Amino acid sequence: MQRRQFLKASGATALGVLGLYVAGAGTMRSAWAALGTPDLTAAEYKASRRYAALSMGKIAYIERGHGPAAIFLHGIPLNSFQWRGAIARLSPYRRCVAPDWMGLGYTEVPAAQPLDAHAQMAMIVALMDSLHIDKADFVASDSGTGIAQLLAVNHPQRVRSLLLTNGDVEGDSPPAGAQPAIELARAGKLADATEAWLGDTAMAQATFGKAVYHNPSVLTSEHIAYYVSPVVSSELRRKQYHDIHLAMEPNPLAGIESKLKQSHVPMRVLWGGEDTVFAQTDAEYLDRTFPQSKGVRRLAEGKLFFQEEYPDVIAEEARKLWGV
Repeated sequence: MQRRQFLKASGATALGVLGLYVAGAGTMRSAWAALGTPDLTAAEYKASRRYAALSMGKIAYIERGHGPAAIFLHGIPLNSFQWRGAIARLSPYRRCVAPDWMGLGYTEVPAAQPLDAHAQMAMIVALMDSLHIDKADFVASDSGTGIAQLLAVNHPQRVRSLLLTNGDVEGDSPPAGAQPAIELARAGKLADATEAWLGDTAMAQATFGKAVYHNPSVLTSEHIAYYVSPVVSSELRRKQYHDIHLAMEPNPLAGIESKLKQSHVPMRVLWGGEDTVFAQTDAEYLDRTFPQSKGVRRLAEGKLFFQEEYPDVIAEEARKLWGV
């Protein structure tokens, strides 16, 4: 979720930046992986984009691979491009599906469509139905981590496993670091501040990038364009960009803990150790709350969106959890 402070940019305008915002088929797959797997480029990702016509609107997603489904849930203010590296590495083992949230990315929904976490959960279930996916492994980040928990308690029959990275838990949703972004959204200024990244890559890297990546240079101008362009492309999209931030309140996970403690879903935590958006103790909370927890692994240098920088770690942990 867009969460750290917005820092003022040169001189006149308060542009901050969201510091808120990871000898058979088996032998062939291992050999393929050993060669090294390049991330999908923005152009390749765009070429893979599909749309599902749901009651909520046109849901953008990509799909790669075959076999049991795995669904990747991104964070705010990103879109499913966040998972390009993990998908490239895991598509030999799973049918990888990565949607863009309503209000973000290239998904298009009408003005009246709610954008809160429960509405996003309902969209995921509808997308699964549309794609004939009965059950999936979920890999989640940031707000996606909270929505994955909602899926586990409201639709447990649809969830095979959870790989949860830095994100919302009941006692930290939204985290305090989200408040500057929420207030800018309430004032109608958040889209302008985010749009400024398009013309100043160095500023975007020094503010937002520094807050959420170990190496801010991972946030290239090409990546900024893929993330930012759609959410500032029209007055409706700018308003929805504000609305999805405002929908962080009230806490969408309130009261969920007792239900999580009854969950039979296998769950593994992979947590960035340098993240200052979500509390480090949130990882242990998840570990002790899920009865079928498979433990916690910390990536010492990982910040909120380490999934983009360390897709090999995501793939390693996912394969262990999935047993492939």
